[in-house]
Amino acid sequence: MSAPRILYCHCTHAQVVPKEVKETVLKQLCESGVSFEAVADLCEMSARKDPALQRLTEGGCVKIAACYPRAVKWLFASANAPLPLEGTEVLNMRTQPAAEVIAALFNPDLKPNLPTGKETKASPAELPAVAA
Repeated sequence: MSAPRILYCHCTHAQVVPKEVKETVLKQLCESGVSFEAVADLCEMSARKDPALQRLTEGGCVKIAACYPRAVKWLFASANAPLPLEGTEVLNMRTQPAAEVIAALFNPDLKPNLPTGKETKASPAELPAVAA
């Protein structure tokens, strides 16, 4: 099995992740030589229903450095790109120190941590209309 892909969110617009944590994690990723994908802001991408989110959910297991696992789960779901529960680990840069996030990102083992429960299907407003 290949190592999980890495996705880094810079949380540009919300500015809720401590700047020093974001910068340290990004610097370490850049210096590591490990392949990763960086996005400016998952919240904005979700609000725009950016098709790139669908692409990010494809291709196997993924580790995401962003914020709360429940928030990341619903950001992808609201953009009709649900993350696989057993194939996603979210590192919370809002609450975890940079060293902990980096260690988890570079660990080849995946520790899925998306909350279970409510399904992430499309809302009724997003379902196609049915002719009567």
